[in-house]
Amino acid sequence: MSPIFHPEFKSTPYWWDALPAGEPPQEDLPARADVVIIGGGLTGLNCAIELGRGGAHAVVLEAEKLGFGASTRNGGGVSGGNAIGKGLSGAKGRSGETADELVKSMIGDAVEGLNHIESIVARENIDCHYARTGRFIGAFTPKHYAGMQAKMGQLNDLAQADAHMVPRERQREEMATDYYYGGMVINRTGKIHPALYHWGLMEAARRHGATLVGHTRAGKLTKLADGWRVETNRGSIEAREVVIATNGYTGDITPDLKRRLMPIASHIIATEVLDPGLAASLIPKMRTLADSKRILCYYRLSPDGTRVLFGGRAKFTQVSPEVSAPLLHAMMLERWPQLKGTRVTHAWTGNVAFAFDYLPHMGQTQKGLHYAMGCNGSGVAILSYLGAEIGKKILGQANRVISFDGQDFPTKPFYSGNPWFLPMVGNWYKFRDWLDRRLA
Repeated sequence: MSPIFHPEFKSTPYWWDALPAGEPPQEDLPARADVVIIGGGLTGLNCAIELGRGGAHAVVLEAEKLGFGASTRNGGGVSGGNAIGKGLSGAKGRSGETADELVKSMIGDAVEGLNHIESIVARENIDCHYARTGRFIGAFTPKHYAGMQAKMGQLNDLAQADAHMVPRERQREEMATDYYYGGMVINRTGKIHPALYHWGLMEAARRHGATLVGHTRAGKLTKLADGWRVETNRGSIEAREVVIATNGYTGDITPDLKRRLMPIASHIIATEVLDPGLAASLIPKMRTLADSKRILCYYRLSPDGTRVLFGGRAKFTQVSPEVSAPLLHAMMLERWPQLKGTRVTHAWTGNVAFAFDYLPHMGQTQKGLHYAMGCNGSGVAILSYLGAEIGKKILGQANRVISFDGQDFPTKPFYSGNPWFLPMVGNWYKFRDWLDRRLA
């Protein structure tokens, strides 16, 4: 193995080290429930909690162990509504609603995602190191900096972002690097320990009466006169309504949804414990970091401030740590040469789901068959929120139609859900980044 790997290297998420050893006892699969939720991540658990608070019995099915997917594999950044802008240019208003009104509604609902995270963490007493510390987005080129500056007003007006620009000469106030051409600070964002957040959601869902069934793969959906039957590898279960909460792991059980999503791998490494002075110097204000590259990176310190967690699109597809970790390590050194010689203790990957319009989506494919998906790389807040909103909708407690609900969910001709073209896209993006930097 490469010398960057620590002798005690693990190919599992750093976040998992904080969880109790082993798994909770396996629960039996009931014969019936009010609602079956397929997918045991943040979307499904938030939905189950809301349903339980309203008196409905939810059964959550997870094909692997609960929390196996991106819900506990992400970088732990919590967007405050600033991460959905790319898809807004094509947004179309509903009847009687202009496109501008829809854009305002979507940004407003994305803003509510952060409010929801803060609310449920406080209400359910989830100890997950949540903090609203802000995010610094580094400008890869001067042109990118100018683009950020042009959009800052809209972010502040519509997303309550509390954003400001940081010129290059003041960049070291935010991070110990000269790699970027300045950037933008967005104060209205947070960070979280994703595995502890997920664990806290599981405990809350159980308190509110949900049944959580891991290692139970849904295999077939059948419409009944009074609801649905879900076949699994452990038997069948019937329910009045079903929620699909599979996002980057959406499969053949819902082929119509699968062909509307592109599952893209995101890779992360964790470094060994750093010298305290060095660690403290890297991100003086303990923010999360990201950049404006097409092959983007996102990174932060661990909750205890001792390690760097560095993620990005090292490859757009699933690859082994022996491939992804050296690439991410090299990207990290481009930004922080002072970390030369630092070894990697953990490397892992997870799927994020991109929609073709770069917007999150919720709705129904048939009566009683609900979905929420399409995080586009920023799902901790928005999919937690949409999961809870589906729960309210099923209960009849929603006081308005969420802007992402029922929007056109596009796909492409002949696309079946297998993004075979991603390596070519990645190479093209890599070339464009190289060219942008060359011309900067």
